[in-house]
Amino acid sequence: MKLPKDTTRFAQIAAKVREGQPLDLDDGVFLYRYPDLLALGGLANERREALHGDKTFFNVNFHINPTNVCVADCKFCSFARLEPDAPAAYTMSVDEVRQKLVDRLDQPVTEVHIVNGLHHNLPFDYYKDCLRALKALRPDIHIKAYTAVEIHYFAEKYGLSYEQVLRELRDAGLDSMPGGGAEIFAPRARRKLCRGKADAEQWLEVHRAAHRLGIRTNCTMLYGTVETLEERVDHMLQLRELQAETGGFQTFIPLAFHADNNSLAKLPPPTGIDNLRTYAVARLMLHNIAHIKAYWIMIGIKTAQISLSFGVDDLDGTVQEEKIYHMAGAETPQALSRGDLVRLIREAGRVAVERDTLYHERWIDDGAALEGIRVDASLPYSSEAGRVSLPVV
Repeated sequence: MKLPKDTTRFAQIAAKVREGQPLDLDDGVFLYRYPDLLALGGLANERREALHGDKTFFNVNFHINPTNVCVADCKFCSFARLEPDAPAAYTMSVDEVRQKLVDRLDQPVTEVHIVNGLHHNLPFDYYKDCLRALKALRPDIHIKAYTAVEIHYFAEKYGLSYEQVLRELRDAGLDSMPGGGAEIFAPRARRKLCRGKADAEQWLEVHRAAHRLGIRTNCTMLYGTVETLEERVDHMLQLRELQAETGGFQTFIPLAFHADNNSLAKLPPPTGIDNLRTYAVARLMLHNIAHIKAYWIMIGIKTAQISLSFGVDDLDGTVQEEKIYHMAGAETPQALSRGDLVRLIREAGRVAVERDTLYHERWIDDGAALEGIRVDASLPYSSEAGRVSLPVV
C-alpha cells in the first residue's frame, strides 16, 4: 500500500533539525513511515556532514568471545548455550584468550572487543585475569569489554554494586564498554524476547555508573523482531535522555536481527530499506550522540557503503573472528583488511579515517594508491623492528 507523502510535515521536521531542535516521538515515527526514502536519507546525510563532513571512521580491531555459556534464554540469540556441557558450548582458558592477541602481535590492532555469555559458575577473577593478560602483552591496546548485561550479572552474582564491578574491571585493564544487551527497551517486547536478564532501567543504570567513572560506552538497539516503530523511537529517546545527563555515549549502533538458528527463525529479517531508514532516523533523533555506526558484519558490505549517505559516519573495523552474528546466519566475511575498508569508503565518496576507540584520529586517507598503505601504520612497533618479547602471566 502506497503511503501518503506529507511533504509539509517533512519540511517542518527538517526545519527543526536545521535549527537544532530535538525531535519527538511523533516526529520519529513519521520519519520511519515517510515514503520518500531518498529525502529522508538526504536530511540525515545533511546532519551527518554538518557533524563530520566526508570523514568516515574505522578502526583496526578484533573480537574475542571467551565463553558462549549463558543462563539467559534470549529468543533471538544463536550464540549462547544454556549449559556448560551443552553441544557447541565452550569456555576459553585465560591462556587461550591471551593467545588470541599473541597471534596478532604483528598486526596493527588498536582495540580488542570482548563479549561473553552469562556463565553459570566462572569466578569474577576470570574476567579480570583475561583483561590483565591482554594488557601485559600490549599495555597500549584499548580493551572494550563486557556489556551492561554482563556488568549487571556480575554485580548480582558476586554481591557487588555496579560501581564496584566497574572499578575492579577498570583496575584490571578495562578501558571502555560496548553497547550490547540493550535489545529494545519496551517492556512488552522485552518480555517476549529476553525475559530474565537485565531490564532497560538496569541497562541504563550500568551505563550511567560507567559514565560517572569516566568510562566511555557505546549504545545499541536490536531491531526487526517483535518491536513496533513507536518502541524503536522510544528506545532512541531513552538513550538520548541519558546522553543529555552524562555525555558518555560515543556512538549508536543499530543491530539488525538475524533469524538463523534461534527461536525467532520464522520472522523475516529486516530489509535493506528498513536498515537504511533506521540509520537515517537514528541520525536525526540522536542529535547529541556524535557517531552512528553501521556494523557491516550484520547488514552486509554493500548496504554499509550505502548507509554512508544515510547518516552513518562509522563502519566499525576489521573485526576478525566474529561469532555472535555468524552463528545467527550472517554471510559477511569474518574480517576485512585495513585496505578493504579504505577502498569501500573511497568508493562511497568519503574520506577514510582510522581512529582509535575514543575517536582520536590516527590516520587520514590522502588518496595514495592502496598498495602504498602500510599495514603496520598504526602499530607502536613494527614486525620489521623485531618481535616483542612476550611477558609471562
